[in-house]
Amino acid sequence: MRKIWGAAGLAALALAVSACGSSSSSSAASSSTPAAAGSSSASSAPASSSGGTALDVKTIGGQQVVTNSAGFTVYWFAPDTSTTSKCTGSCATYWPPVKGPATAMSGVTGKLGTITRPDGTTQATYDGHPLYTYAGDTAPGQAKGNGLNVSGGLWYEMTVSGATPAAGAGASASATSTKGGGYGY
Repeated sequence: MRKIWGAAGLAALALAVSACGSSSSSSAASSSTPAAAGSSSASSAPASSSGGTALDVKTIGGQQVVTNSAGFTVYWFAPDTSTTSKCTGSCATYWPPVKGPATAMSGVTGKLGTITRPDGTTQATYDGHPLYTYAGDTAPGQAKGNGLNVSGGLWYEMTVSGATPAAGAGASASATSTKGGGYGY
């Protein structure tokens, strides 16, 4: 009986080791892929025929906001430039880049474009702002990332007008807010 349990134990151990080795390699691959890294919001948007994301408009908190087609808020990061994303590595885990090129649904009036991220993937832009979703938004219509000051800068929901918020609008909210779940990235 001991030999049977010993053989079964070794087989179980071998299976566990191979499963751990398998999952570590797949998680490493998924962490470098923005859509898999963050939230269901990035992966729930249907892709256009060219592999990008469809963008829509929803009213969230009284504001006309750009969303993905699943209704998840799209954000922009203040430190970004029109040609460069400053949100890479662990930042992109919490703020998954919106895959480009994007297609506009009705109500999306800004200029759509793309940039190439440091990892070689294509990210959608709106009026020159690289776009992201937020892992903290767990349902359509939420904008929990708006005004957060994390990852080295302020995050804003992308309004249809593309306007930058008034000075201090996000900073005062984020200075007193504990939103964001304590992600100290």
